Amino acid sequence: MQVTLTQQLRPHASGLTARSVLEKFAAVQMLDVHIPTTDGRELVLTRYTEPERELKLLLERLNLELPAQPPPRITTAQVDAATSV
Repeated sequence: MQVTLTQQLRPHASGLTARSVLEKFAAVQMLDVHIPTTDGRELVLTRYTEPERELKLLLERLNLELPAQPPPRITTAQVDAATSV
């Protein structure tokens, strides 16, 4: 993976190493936001943090795009799942 990334960096961002680019990508975090509903279910929003300006520029130069935010999920409460087993 590092060899491929190094090859892609050469024409677009030759001053960066594969390791430094991977460290920049590591700053993007994914988290789940759980919102309870009035009927006992839970709305789960999986979200990625917005990349820093430097990472946005790097993505642009490498012609890469982050995936779209996934759609929300609705789950039943964990208490219901435990009692049905």
